[in-house]
Amino acid sequence: VQLQASGGGLVQTGGSLRLSCAVSGSGFGFNTLGWYRQAVGKQRELVATFSGGGSTNYADSVKGRFTISRDIAKNTVDLQMNTLRPEDTAVYYCYLRWGFREYWGQGTLVTVSS
Repeated sequence: VQLQASGGGLVQTGGSLRLSCAVSGSGFGFNTLGWYRQAVGKQRELVATFSGGGSTNYADSVKGRFTISRDIAKNTVDLQMNTLRPEDTAVYYCYLRWGFREYWGQGTLVTVSS
C-alpha cells in the first residue's frame, strides 16, 4: 500500500485548503483511513479519520471546520479545511491502518499565516 498526499500550501487565516491522498495497492481494506498532523515541536495527532465501518472521527480542534471525504472509485481520501487558523500549521500525513500494519504518506505542509 502506498499513500501519496498533495494539496498543502500557504494560506491566510480564515482561508481554505483541500488535501488529497491517493491510496494505491491491491486488495487492501482498512481499519482506519485518514489524516494526522504534526506541528513543529509537537507530537503527531489525529485530525480526521474513517473507520472501516464508515464512521468518522475528528479532533475537537477541527470539528465544524474540517471535513473528511472518500472517493471509493478513485481510491482517494480528501480533507477539506475551512476557516484555517495559525495553529493548524503543520505537516499533514495520510494514514492507513489495516490489521497490525500501518502506512503513512510522505506528508504535505500546510502553513497558515496570521
